[in-house]
Amino acid sequence: MMEVRINDVVMPGDIIKEVFPSKGKIKVILGPGLRREGDYVFICKAGVLKKRDPFIYYVNSYEKRYVPNRGENVVGVVTQKAGDIFKVDIGASEQASLSYLGFEGASKRNRPDVQVGDVIFGKLLVASKDMEPELVCVDSLGKKGKLGVLNPDGMLFSCSLSLVRKILNPECPLFKLLAKEHKYELAVGMNGKIWIKAGPSVEETIAVANAILAAEFTPPDEMPALCSQIAKILFKIR
Repeated sequence: MMEVRINDVVMPGDIIKEVFPSKGKIKVILGPGLRREGDYVFICKAGVLKKRDPFIYYVNSYEKRYVPNRGENVVGVVTQKAGDIFKVDIGASEQASLSYLGFEGASKRNRPDVQVGDVIFGKLLVASKDMEPELVCVDSLGKKGKLGVLNPDGMLFSCSLSLVRKILNPECPLFKLLAKEHKYELAVGMNGKIWIKAGPSVEETIAVANAILAAEFTPPDEMPALCSQIAKILFKIR
């Protein structure tokens, strides 16, 4: 076993040297790829060790298989209805369940209009290796906010989990740059599924989706050129 530091390439079994979950009153959050055992934090998947302020640690790795984590927002597709429960494909090893009561204002008399094939933006209420994932479409106050059934006119596509973490980083300029050229609606799931609807045409939606996918290997300082190129291509099409 090796002791590792931030930005090191890590392997399962390595130990983080500079962080321990019990640092007095400091709350340390362990993200994907990390596991606590006693007074030690072990790496449980290969990748690069990262830290986000104030004390959030995780392993950044290129992967497409999603492991559900409680509290994360995900995008999924309704695959079947079984009684009062909907089954939703979120790209994990098993499908998530979604009760009709998991929507704002839902009751036996006021059931949500959810059909097989609908795209759902929800929050994981239950996520454990010993239990089936469970979704809700409300926040802690019982309000739906941006959660719920997404517009069927949008486009759903998949990407790597590392790209999701990159574009959701507050320091990533991609969405602000795209907003200067396009009007769009967006739902990004931590499970590597993104729903988007841009502009009045399908071509614009596809162009913005391609810009998001291209951002995975584009440095932040080159993103303005990427967005400008997408805008020029759309201008020629119009």
